[in-house]
Amino acid sequence: MPEKAVLGGGCFWCVEAVLKNMKGIVSVVPGYAGGQTQNPTYEQVCTGTTGHAEVVEVTFDPQIMSYSDLLRIFFTLHDPTTLNRQGNDIGTQYRSAIYYSGQEQKLTAQHVMQDIETQHVWPNPLVTELQQLQQFWPAEPKHHDYFNRNPNTGYCAAVVAPKVAKMRKLFSDRYTL
Repeated sequence: MPEKAVLGGGCFWCVEAVLKNMKGIVSVVPGYAGGQTQNPTYEQVCTGTTGHAEVVEVTFDPQIMSYSDLLRIFFTLHDPTTLNRQGNDIGTQYRSAIYYSGQEQKLTAQHVMQDIETQHVWPNPLVTELQQLQQFWPAEPKHHDYFNRNPNTGYCAAVVAPKVAKMRKLFSDRYTL
């Protein structure tokens, strides 16, 4: 039975592009979570006034990709030690965040985060927000599968493509293509 995880690791185009085509990932939908505005738009979220983070809703098969493994990949694909930024993307909408559904996801996330801190995977402490998911709002259709549809735009060529290439190299055994 597929499960869902909602993760924010900066720009949702990057996170979606990295997770797409990994074994055990059924779907990746960009969207927004963690804010107070109902049904926010991309433009509203970019102002930083809605409280939302850019996130992806990942549907995964836990028999192939466990939630713990998904989180470990998540903590590799972005810098979880920079508050409200990923590279040149600055603002609360780019924060590192895990929005859990249920106690089991919360406990797993806490355990993975503790392991990462204990093993000093990153030189600085994690600033990843861990909150119960209240609502996931899918992004507008133009943001879905953005990298695959727009690989030659400046941002995709300069930021998304190198991140995808790095992750495909690090986790080559996890990709279907």
